[in-house]
Amino acid sequence: MEEMKNFKAWPKGRPKSLIYPEVPLYQFLNSTAARYPDTVAIRFGGMELMYQELLDLSHKFAHALMARGVKKGDRVAVHLPNCPQFAIAYFAILKLGAIFVPCSPLGAERELEHQFNDAGAETLITLDLTIEVINKILGNTKVKTLIVVSLADAYPPISAPVKLLTKSPIENGEDFITLLNEGASDPVNEEIDPRKDIAHLAYTGGTTGLSKGVMVSHYNAVVNVIQASHWFFGGTVVYKDGMLTPDLSLVKEELGDEEPVLREKMTVLVVVPWFHAMGTIGYLNMQVYGGNTMIVFPRFDATEYIRAVDKYKADILGGAPQLYIPMVQHPEFKNVDMSRIRLAVSGAAPLPVPVLNQMLENFSGVVNEAYGMTEIVMMAIANPPTREGLKAGSVGIPVFDTYAKVIDLETGEPLPPGKEGEICMKGPQCMMGYWEKPEETANVLIDGWVHSGDIGYYDDDGYYYITDRKKDMVIYKGHNVYPRELEEILFEHPKVGHCAVLGKKDDKGGEIPVAFIQLKPDTDGTPEEFMTFVNDKVANYKFLREVYFIDAIPVSAAGKVLKKDLREQLNA
Repeated sequence: MEEMKNFKAWPKGRPKSLIYPEVPLYQFLNSTAARYPDTVAIRFGGMELMYQELLDLSHKFAHALMARGVKKGDRVAVHLPNCPQFAIAYFAILKLGAIFVPCSPLGAERELEHQFNDAGAETLITLDLTIEVINKILGNTKVKTLIVVSLADAYPPISAPVKLLTKSPIENGEDFITLLNEGASDPVNEEIDPRKDIAHLAYTGGTTGLSKGVMVSHYNAVVNVIQASHWFFGGTVVYKDGMLTPDLSLVKEELGDEEPVLREKMTVLVVVPWFHAMGTIGYLNMQVYGGNTMIVFPRFDATEYIRAVDKYKADILGGAPQLYIPMVQHPEFKNVDMSRIRLAVSGAAPLPVPVLNQMLENFSGVVNEAYGMTEIVMMAIANPPTREGLKAGSVGIPVFDTYAKVIDLETGEPLPPGKEGEICMKGPQCMMGYWEKPEETANVLIDGWVHSGDIGYYDDDGYYYITDRKKDMVIYKGHNVYPRELEEILFEHPKVGHCAVLGKKDDKGGEIPVAFIQLKPDTDGTPEEFMTFVNDKVANYKFLREVYFIDAIPVSAAGKVLKKDLREQLNA
């Protein structure tokens, strides 16, 4: 398949292909704890955990779960925001050979009940602050063991009063800390068949109905961590005597005096939720592999996040556009020296070009837009990790050992450069399939190719562009209208904070493009102003026909715009 790949824009210091050791996913933590036992792994609200401590605590928690009957192949649901307890539980689950089932703490009752039952989870780790939602649905699930986490436990007692966090008494379930105290600390390393054993059962966003469980093997996840890491590190991985170590000799050879984007032991601000594919792979496992210090936030607060760049001397940022949009619009953004940022990655949703340009102005390092989906673990396509390798508006080129193509929506035939169709991807990181859904698997995974449902095209240099979701496309009088194009234009308007374009049913046109706009603070405008702004720049069949102002564009915890919610508002 080598001939299908366009290497024109391939970055220096990166081999064309990588070797992927067939090891359990928990091997990243084992290796880094052995190499850097005293490096800080996690900083959270004033507390620190070293890599050796994170490993020891995950063993203690694994023993406690084992005592409650958790064994290889069991599904354990984790319903938590980012916090040290999440990381401890995650590695403990993997070490038992059990299956990690991430669930959003912002999930609605119906969605959570569906996920717990679909996965058949008998163990659930949740948060005291969200226990009411869980109590309402617990009786309708198979959960037998309920473990409750309190964020108050992660704050040093002396600073807890200023954090305004108190520990609630646990009326239902067991206290996470009690389990940690009772567990032994001898190593737990269940034998794993990396290609066959499931590591993650990750539920898709469910933007189009009930979410499906994506089966990710240990091998799929290890592959994607290595692909993503070495895209930014350069070099390759060495596996020897049970240790996974980045080998950066090729980078030094090819880059000479040029600085690689990343080296080991850097500081990263982590606000991407770990229950999301981008979080688990990119902002937990990838950081552990690099021996990085993770500054972990349970939620995003633009002021706190901007100040943390200076406070912690951060090297790396990452998240969805929902992180960068309010960040660059924040009054303090201009006051903080952002030039030390070596890497800022955006994914999960399209990054508006005006926001990208502002980031390039303020960061001296690499700003990178990448693309992936839960069905390919996390990442398949990314811009080359250099400033000159970035193409604004593009999500980049297929990474190591990954292939992409664009197919005709009607015939399924591959299309040439510049022609829009459905984007399909293939590589060793592609999912095993959907949990207990063979028919749905067969519709999406065809001859090893994941059919993304995203519309796009690629150019002569092999760069891919996402123009829309297949399901979001508006068909006006037989013409395809891609909301992304209209949204990009709206984002250029100085009063637009956030926006979303979708189709509204119409007797004459079938569907008409309409926009929801969240204005920037202290601005106002009329629908006509924004319609004229867009319609002056597009063909008449793409004209915006209506504009609605909204206090806040609804987004998922992963930063994707919830067009389903906006459609409901339209229909209402």
